[in-house]
Amino acid sequence: MRATLMYRAGDVRVENVPDSRIKHPTDALVRITASCICGSDLHPYHSMTAADGPARMGHELIGVVEEVGPDVATLARGDLVVSPFAVSDNVCEFCRENLQTSCSHHEADFWDGISDEGGQAEAIRVPLADGTLVKLPVAPDSALVPSLLTLADVLGTGYHAARAAGVAPGQNVTVIGDGAVGLMAVLSAKRLGAEQIVLMGRHTDRTDLGREFGATDVVAERGEEGIARVRELTCGQGSHAVLEAVGHMPAYEQALGVVRPGGVISRVGVPQYEEAPIGFAGLFRHNIRLAGGPAPVRAYVEELLPDILDGTIEPGRVFDATTDLEGVPAGYKDMDDRTSLKVLIKP
Repeated sequence: MRATLMYRAGDVRVENVPDSRIKHPTDALVRITASCICGSDLHPYHSMTAADGPARMGHELIGVVEEVGPDVATLARGDLVVSPFAVSDNVCEFCRENLQTSCSHHEADFWDGISDEGGQAEAIRVPLADGTLVKLPVAPDSALVPSLLTLADVLGTGYHAARAAGVAPGQNVTVIGDGAVGLMAVLSAKRLGAEQIVLMGRHTDRTDLGREFGATDVVAERGEEGIARVRELTCGQGSHAVLEAVGHMPAYEQALGVVRPGGVISRVGVPQYEEAPIGFAGLFRHNIRLAGGPAPVRAYVEELLPDILDGTIEPGRVFDATTDLEGVPAGYKDMDDRTSLKVLIKP
């Protein structure tokens, strides 16, 4: 079968690999009908060394169940399913607390940690299928598929940013980053009732979409100039919640600059740093809280799914390009060059 591998920074290839197959009684074999390239895939695209490659790529997917192991109880051949970016049994103590990204099962992992599988491929073996996969009540060719695919990561991640921050009606919120996750954070803050949503981004086509998702203000400036502009828009007080969807230190520093006393910074951009200001001057002095983390998107699927099915939200609008598997390397380059926001893959 065909699958995407990254060999080193900037070197993405689509090659023949051994067919995925059932290995354990709790596995399902899924034929992938839709997947995509994630903004977080660009981190290794910038930094991966040859020693770390080749690595299978892709952690967001929708597909049709082709085969199930003998212990799979809730799925059958022909089911259309969506897979979150983390494999979980959905029954352990942490899963019951809606922390599926901390599942204690020995097979639980992020897709990026399972070396012989990936979502940017023709098929995939899904461990812990009963806990990981969620059935979808549509056909594989439904016009809703792009929006439903966002349940695998970006919608759930943006929603996690807002939920972890405790976004509530009447609050003002700042979202840092105009990528797909940042735009989903805007949509989520709007869904939770935020009154003012400031989107910090400088790509007009993206921030225009952000306005349609609910942003009331857009700040293109960065650094101290951007911080000053956000504070001006929030009457000098700063934001109750800052949703940081980038993961680089300048974004965290902007978050520190625009959060109000007693506010919260919720990070869902994968941090590309290990140390950051959190001490007296950084967070402690003004009772600023730090939240976020890898989104347990499995916990949010049932909550968000009805809004997609009835058209209340249309998160699939973040996809602005579509390709087959052979076009995936070019899709990485387009996203890295910022000529595409998020690339949908139809194998």
